[in-house]
Amino acid sequence: MKIVVRSLLKGLAIVLPLIITIELLRWLLTTIESALAPVVQLLIPATWYLPGTAILCFVIACAVIGFSSRWAGVNWLWQLPGKVLMKLPGSKQIYGMLQDLIDVMAGKNFSDGSVVMVKLPSSEIELIGIVTKQGGQAEDRMSSLMQEEQLAVFIPMAYNVGGYTIIVPRSCTRSLDMKPAEALQLVLSGGLGSSKAPGKS
Repeated sequence: MKIVVRSLLKGLAIVLPLIITIELLRWLLTTIESALAPVVQLLIPATWYLPGTAILCFVIACAVIGFSSRWAGVNWLWQLPGKVLMKLPGSKQIYGMLQDLIDVMAGKNFSDGSVVMVKLPSSEIELIGIVTKQGGQAEDRMSSLMQEEQLAVFIPMAYNVGGYTIIVPRSCTRSLDMKPAEALQLVLSGGLGSSKAPGKS
């Protein structure tokens, strides 16, 4: 009986993440297609439209927006809707959280050595964190509250979208050869993922 239960659980561990991932992707693509299809059909003849055309147009539009954002004037225009959302109660928290999460996953605004191991005082315990700010930068609100040798480190929590931002001396940290997205995935899964160390197959 134990081998049956064990086999079932192992099978679920293989199948469920696959099904959930596929369903989420299907939902996202279906939402984009259904939302943009009427607009695309107004721009091109109906006989030219094929399933997936709206998704292709969405990808092209994103690439054009990303390319044009290199110019300050155009980038200001693209950033305007986000700035409006950041002013509205409720949407500010949702939009800000999603934007910060995507920035972390993309490695935006992070330099080499952003992922660190933080050693707790008078303890052998260490925590994996992501350096978000460095002290001594007067133009930044968080940084201006810190001393020059201090770092603001975000400590994510396993199986949770939250975490803690702690201010620690630089001497209490050591850099890890890891990208922020990799560190976030590793910590959020509680280290139970199958990711391998760099350079190993």
